[in-house]
Amino acid sequence: MRIAVTGATGRLGRQVVPLLAGAEVVQLSRSNADYGDQQALRRAMRGADKLVFISSDGEAAKVLLHHQNVIAAAKDAKIGHVILLSGVDADVESPFCYAHTNGVTEALLRESGLDFSIARAALFAEFFLSLVGQTNARLPMGDGRITLIPRAEVAKALAALALSPPTGTHHDLTGPETLTLKDLHGTDVTPAEFIAELARSDEEPWWIYAYASMFESIRQQRWAKVAKVTPA
Repeated sequence: MRIAVTGATGRLGRQVVPLLAGAEVVQLSRSNADYGDQQALRRAMRGADKLVFISSDGEAAKVLLHHQNVIAAAKDAKIGHVILLSGVDADVESPFCYAHTNGVTEALLRESGLDFSIARAALFAEFFLSLVGQTNARLPMGDGRITLIPRAEVAKALAALALSPPTGTHHDLTGPETLTLKDLHGTDVTPAEFIAELARSDEEPWWIYAYASMFESIRQQRWAKVAKVTPA
């Protein structure tokens, strides 16, 4: 079995690759199959049976274009099973920019005719706790609740799905319990105060928007789900 992995050299991808025991793994990265180069993606996927589709990054509009390229290339390469990484808040109606991107990407995959399995992950623990430290835990969460999951657990679930038949549905990957601002030892601030603090820290405008829209989705309880079953 031949399995292609996008973002194979990234923080998540490099944890997925060694878990695909018994498979021939084709590692896709910027050096051989940039998300922006559909032809290179198609060439790299040629002959692969499955694709572990780990998200691109950067501005949401560019990410969506990248994802369109990957799905088009996978369709042209006749991939037999696409395992898509998405997010718990995958919804085009969400205020979170990447939730919109994930919602559109899922729809594109479902409409592609390709067999698939979708892993909807909670917020990565490493990412969120780093953000807590960066902001001195002054967060605009309100009474929002979240679950956090380590990247290693997401990697295990993606590999398990890749080594199994397509499920044709999504699987929620979350932590075992929800956390509040109090659990994170944080202080509630208004969205405007949070944006101002990030701006004073010289954060890029795009990421200020991404963080602010994420916290608005948290305030709306969009990240409070706790999964009952995780693919093993």
